[in-house]
Amino acid sequence: MTRIELPEKISIFSDFIEDISTIKEVDEYIGYVKKVLEGVYKDFEITLNATSVNIKKNVTIAEHHYRIDEPLENTIETDEFL
Repeated sequence: MTRIELPEKISIFSDFIEDISTIKEVDEYIGYVKKVLEGVYKDFEITLNATSVNIKKNVTIAEHHYRIDEPLENTIETDEFL
């Protein structure tokens, strides 16, 4: 299994990325992020197995639904998430 190691303050994004199973999904999700940045969508939420991301124009919040220890969510600028 390949996993992106990110700093703890954005580690839930690693969990989200790990849940993506195909290149087709990657392309689809990148399209959603771009549409939010372009203003086509006000925001967009993607929910996967154990994680979700709420994409807004300036900030994206990743949440882990089953994690016991804090933090349960991380935040990153949306253009950096893209």
